[in-house]
Amino acid sequence: LDSGRRSPSLLISFILAVLATMDKDQAAPAAETVDATAAAAADLSIADKPAAEHKEPKEKKEKKEKPKKEKVPKEKKPNQQGGGGGGGGKKEVKKETLLGLSVKKSEDYGKWYSEVVVQSELIEYYDVSGCYILRPWSYSIWETIKDFFDAEIKQLGVQNSYFPMFVSERALNAEKDHVEGFAPEVAWVTKSGQSELDVPIAIRPTSETVMYPIYAKWIHSHRDLPLKLNQWNSVVRWEFKHPTPFIRSREFLWQEGHTAFASKEEADVEVLAILELYRRIYEELLAVPVVKGVKSEREKFAGGLYTTTVEAFIPATGRGIQSATSHCLGQNFAKMFEIEFEDDKGAKQMVWQNSWGLSTRSIGVMVMVHSDDKGLVLPPNVAPIQAIVVPIPFKDADRAAVVAAAADVGSQLRAAGVRVKEDARDNYSPGFKYNFWELRGVPIRVELGPRDLANKQVVLVRRDTGAKESAPWEGLGERVKALLATIHADMLARATKERDESIVKITKWEEFMPAIDERKMVLAPWCDEEAVEEDVRKRSAAGEGGSAKTLCMPFEQPELPEGTLCFASGKPAKKWALWGRSY
Repeated sequence: LDSGRRSPSLLISFILAVLATMDKDQAAPAAETVDATAAAAADLSIADKPAAEHKEPKEKKEKKEKPKKEKVPKEKKPNQQGGGGGGGGKKEVKKETLLGLSVKKSEDYGKWYSEVVVQSELIEYYDVSGCYILRPWSYSIWETIKDFFDAEIKQLGVQNSYFPMFVSERALNAEKDHVEGFAPEVAWVTKSGQSELDVPIAIRPTSETVMYPIYAKWIHSHRDLPLKLNQWNSVVRWEFKHPTPFIRSREFLWQEGHTAFASKEEADVEVLAILELYRRIYEELLAVPVVKGVKSEREKFAGGLYTTTVEAFIPATGRGIQSATSHCLGQNFAKMFEIEFEDDKGAKQMVWQNSWGLSTRSIGVMVMVHSDDKGLVLPPNVAPIQAIVVPIPFKDADRAAVVAAAADVGSQLRAAGVRVKEDARDNYSPGFKYNFWELRGVPIRVELGPRDLANKQVVLVRRDTGAKESAPWEGLGERVKALLATIHADMLARATKERDESIVKITKWEEFMPAIDERKMVLAPWCDEEAVEEDVRKRSAAGEGGSAKTLCMPFEQPELPEGTLCFASGKPAKKWALWGRSY
């Protein structure tokens, strides 16, 4: 006011500013009401619109004003060869947030995959190319896998431990074949601050060369055997082939088991026991069918004696994918690292070793096999939330009563051992919530409206098929558990049928490439020679999707009639091999 006496114009400006602030404060509630009403109106018909047209309520748009932390890594552009290299570059930064996918699985597989893993909140992209943030939704799935496998291997006498992530150049180079197999993927630490290190240090691509020098210190007698250790850790493999979330990343989570035995017989038994656990993870947890088999000499673990594998298949891309491996290393590493023991007769012997591993690639395989144009489809046994309860209050209904009943339903399911959540958010319509949880793959939606409240029932909706059924409150927990089991069985059966229909049995080269180009796997008689496999790889490279190779020699072998010839070389066939393009 003092200043106003000296400058009337300043006083007038001050008064006008105060009045403008008062007007804004009075208008704010009305504006909020308009926004909320518009959002609700938009939500009412959301279930009837294509997924790509769905919009989140306006309050969500505030996030779009914030600068993105990432500039979209290069790999975020979809990989047209399949697998989904990322999310389509600048197209991911949209003016409006969409609830749902913008592409269909059959139209642009790479972009579809990228949108599924991002919009379902499995991952977030990071500013280091090929590295991804695992969000709670995906990490919960990994924890379920981890808990199952950890309990099983402990029953086999395996103990958990942790070894450093760094490995010296000398140790890494100790096993020539091994380091040659990993050399292109090894990341090296060469500086500390601004100072060059005297000796570069590698970041483990796997831990054989980290752990085995220590095994040589710990193992002296047959009484020290068997030694069975496992690590839950991350490894770095600096892949340069189309980084893809879960499928091919530069850092990933996994478990790696490393065991030592006095005899090959003991090692052989464990190799198959671990492989069976991997099969169970895929089929009993992830509802993904796999083929158990042994790798060819060309495809086996570098430096190992033999490699067993579980192989999955992605019908949408026509590619096989190595899903987990259990290796018998023989005595090769024992010789390199001098891991010796004195047997019960006093003689010096080399140990027999195994290594085996399963990674977060398993989550990507699950996504590729089951998910659809609405988003993620989760198998019930790994779903963080198995049932989502959605109250549906009508305008003339008692909202509080419906919400309370939904909470009671949730409590009943929780008591039955179902992982359940009630979505009682009052700023979203039921239609919005349906799409929200469908996108995230929750196996069962439990709908509860005033009519259901009056009839003491709910409506159960399956994510995998969309099928609906009414179920009474009484015994609801057991009904939902039974339905979850049915969903898992149906998902596995569908995936198995689709996989089996994608295997073509042939006996001649002329039949090979047409089947491969039709996105099939091929079961063919083979002479089991590396040179022939390499020749097949080169001859098949002319196809549209790249070269084919052996995926495995299945343990379950069809009969091989005497005189059967190799489909590729014409030499006597020794076994049936499963061939295909692969990730």
